[in-house]
Amino acid sequence: MARNILLLFILLPLFASSQYRKIRYKYEVTGGIGVANFLGDLGGANREGTHLLKDFEFKATRPSLSAGIRYKTSPFYAFKGMITFGMVSGNDNLTEDKYRNNRNLSFRSPVLELSAQAEFYFLREKSGKLYKISGVKGKKNKKTTAYILGGIGLFYSNPSAINPVDGKRYKLRKMHTEGQGLPGGPKQYSNFNFCLPVGIGMKYVIDKRWSVGAEFAFRKTFTDYIDDVSGVYYDNSAIQQAYGASAAQMADPSLGKIPGATLPNSDGTGAQRGETKYKDSYMFFELTVGYKFTKKRRTRSKF
Repeated sequence: MARNILLLFILLPLFASSQYRKIRYKYEVTGGIGVANFLGDLGGANREGTHLLKDFEFKATRPSLSAGIRYKTSPFYAFKGMITFGMVSGNDNLTEDKYRNNRNLSFRSPVLELSAQAEFYFLREKSGKLYKISGVKGKKNKKTTAYILGGIGLFYSNPSAINPVDGKRYKLRKMHTEGQGLPGGPKQYSNFNFCLPVGIGMKYVIDKRWSVGAEFAFRKTFTDYIDDVSGVYYDNSAIQQAYGASAAQMADPSLGKIPGATLPNSDGTGAQRGETKYKDSYMFFELTVGYKFTKKRRTRSKF
């Protein structure tokens, strides 16, 4: 027994070293394919407009792709840089809420995102048996890892929609649909905005280099114009005079099922077009694959 204990203490430094060898493959190329969905003013569930996942509409789901590189600093922490592309959309035709359905607005937009993310592994990978001593058990092999993530990103979006009159697709930012640039209208919005990714993921380790997994991440943004809708209706005749008939049609393509729904209120303020209280958000769910590699060591010349 004493002999086994002595061997165990001799091997302990090797066990510790092996923990660092497990992250010898600190670098990992990762990629994913999946779906994107949008949470904002347009479309949504069959209810009065609400917030976040309570307004989720599955039919608005569109494809997404991602690629990046991960750097693992310890068995518990990693950092990664990602580029993610997806399409997001919303359509009032998809909801049975009578007010949004009558509004009849829709959009489609690409989302191209660059992000820096940190990962915390609350379930970490463990290698198989590292030693074999009589009466002493080695570690079991754990190939499934799970983590939570958070970060910051910069994304590009450019909403467009089909004009119900001529059937052509127009870039909505150029249409100034809420009177951007006109007296009393809102400030023109940007195609570039910041987001905060937050999510959870898991990986299954195939071998020391390859892994597969799944990841879900929600993006909080600081813009209300991914879908080109935020505030109130602007005077449609003024939009037509300033920006043309197509702009006026895109600003108010309502179905007329609710008379006066898009006309100014009794106090002269514009009728509600969107909800300014909450910013837009979007999310990605992807199946991922990763390949680990090591940096080549420099070899010193021998003299």
